[in-house]
Amino acid sequence: MKRARSLWGAKGRRISVTGLLLVASLAMGGSVMSCKRKVSQKQCDELLDRFSTLVVKERFPDAGADALATEQTRERAEAKSDDAFKNCTSEVQADEHACAMKAATSEALIKCLE
Repeated sequence: MKRARSLWGAKGRRISVTGLLLVASLAMGGSVMSCKRKVSQKQCDELLDRFSTLVVKERFPDAGADALATEQTRERAEAKSDDAFKNCTSEVQADEHACAMKAATSEALIKCLE
C-alpha cells in the first residue's frame, strides 16, 4: 500500500520528522510565492510535536508518557538541525497547519501538508 510506505523507507526504516518536513517543503514548492499567511515558529514547533506524538502512538499504542516524551525529544533534536524544518515558517500555510493539528493519524497529517 503506497500510503503506508510514506512513513517507512525502502529498507523498512521509519522516515523521520525531518523527512516529513522535507517532503512537505518539496510538495509546497510552488506555494512559496503565495500571498497566504504562513505559520509562526511556535506553530512549526506544535506541528512537529503533533506529528511525533501521532507516530509514537501508532508505533507503540501502549506507550506511556515517558516513552512518548523520549521519542518526541529525539525527533525534535533531529529536526532542529534539518534545513527542511528551518524552512517551516516560509513553507507551511496557516490552513495547512490547522488541518494538520486536527489530524487523527500521521498519514492524515502528511496529507494536510501535501
